[in-house]
Amino acid sequence: MSLTGNAVGTFVPAVRHRLKQLSTELRNYFGVSFCLRDGNSGELLISADGHHDGDEDLLASLSPGIVREGTATIVAEENGCALLSLPLRDGAQDLIASAPFRLATSSNAAVDFSQVGKLIGSSPEEAKHWYNNQAEWTIPALERMAAVVVGKIGAETEIVRLTEEIDKVSDSLSSTYEEISLLYGLTQNLRISSSDSQLGDLALNWLLEVIPCRGLSILFQQPGVKKNSNDLASTAYASPQLTAGECPADTTMLSQLIQYLNLNQKRSAFVANQRITERPDWPFPAIRQIIAVPLIEGENVFGWLFAFNHNEDKGFGTVEASLLSSVGTILGIHSGNIELYRRQSEFVTSVVRAMTSAIDAKDPYTCGHSDRVARLGVRLAKELGMDERDLNLMYMAGLLHDVGKIGIDDSVLRKPGRLTDEEYEHIKLHPELGYNILAGLKQLEDVLPVVLHHHEQWDGNGYPHGLAGESIPLMARIAAVADSYDAMSSDRPYRKGMPAERVDKIFQEGSGTQWDPEVVAAFFAARKDIDSIVREERAELGFDLTNATS
Repeated sequence: MSLTGNAVGTFVPAVRHRLKQLSTELRNYFGVSFCLRDGNSGELLISADGHHDGDEDLLASLSPGIVREGTATIVAEENGCALLSLPLRDGAQDLIASAPFRLATSSNAAVDFSQVGKLIGSSPEEAKHWYNNQAEWTIPALERMAAVVVGKIGAETEIVRLTEEIDKVSDSLSSTYEEISLLYGLTQNLRISSSDSQLGDLALNWLLEVIPCRGLSILFQQPGVKKNSNDLASTAYASPQLTAGECPADTTMLSQLIQYLNLNQKRSAFVANQRITERPDWPFPAIRQIIAVPLIEGENVFGWLFAFNHNEDKGFGTVEASLLSSVGTILGIHSGNIELYRRQSEFVTSVVRAMTSAIDAKDPYTCGHSDRVARLGVRLAKELGMDERDLNLMYMAGLLHDVGKIGIDDSVLRKPGRLTDEEYEHIKLHPELGYNILAGLKQLEDVLPVVLHHHEQWDGNGYPHGLAGESIPLMARIAAVADSYDAMSSDRPYRKGMPAERVDKIFQEGSGTQWDPEVVAAFFAARKDIDSIVREERAELGFDLTNATS
């Protein structure tokens, strides 16, 4: 068996090896060497041993028909010899395997070796030598054997094809599962408490395991960038660049890339492979392949997600772009939710600021009292081990605890001297008035227990409901200590603030009767910080706890 001259230069090693395997397999079945031809053109691909390849013109012309029929065929027959051709399918290639066979003859029949030589493609002398060295076959036996071999090789080829298909489906399912898991994981982390950067870092690290790229990056930008704007001067970037893997571009280069590709105007996924990046005018030589997808929600573009440089230097396709677009949409929705939450928070801040200003305007003698109570309350809450959410809530509740004084008569609220019993009963209405004022604002519903109960007492002698002990909400108990401390230590028009020793003694005596003993203990533990808070006046109202307790 040997390869023809044309075949040697044409086939890659893997194909040549496969053709040799087929030829060897046929020889094991039949005991003779087969040549292999292209089933469509009839071109000889592998020659049989001894170059007994049969009639070249005959086999080349018959090959396409044999492929169409799909059955083994005796294509020529002479006394003492037959030429057999088998149609074979190897992957996507149609092949014809051909070989001459010695046929059994009657004892008185003479073999014409010139005709045999013509049939097998050799001289009469070579034909005789070939004939004398071959085993005899009958036509029925040859046809049965040929049918079995064609069926077996066809079945093996189909098994290989189906195995490859199963592998492809398995790979596709595995990839799809990874993608679904990634998207599910991101949606499970769509919490307002998760910042853009937290969810972005999570997405990049997961994507690096799924996308065949060397690096990924996210560049956030402030919402409100006009969709037709691509001017970098009008594009503000909201946070540091996020990266994973080998990122070939820093913030400046990504900004230039967004401008160069006009991405903020297009507002859609962009894919560039070598057809674009190998142009002489491509200004980013470190970027050979790129996918860019927007982090978009409604009319707002919150940034861009990039994948850089295919792992195998191949081009990125629609599969990678589609997955990145899905992730970009999730990140855009998350950024949109955070932006909406920020705006709602600003609205609530404005409402609280307006109400606090109204309280101060109503009772100028206690101006700043609400802010001090808020900061004192946060410090006490921190001492008691409350988490950040509760600290924020404590601060807002402290600001609003006296909002009900808006409904108290000015003559009572501003009276410089001692209140009458009737006036005292009137001023005791302010917790319930405050509760009623805020009850319609859903964003402030968590501060209502503090507004309503900050004048309750540990022994049950407070107002408005006479609650006692732990039935009083904890934040209301904290506000009660903070409120009392500021009231006692602050100067009023009709009296000076009490000295620290006097305030401390009152708290010690009232611990367990007027105030929660644990809150009073927290007060003394944080005594130094509390003095600093009272001495410091702040001009601007805000909800930054870093500044609220300092």
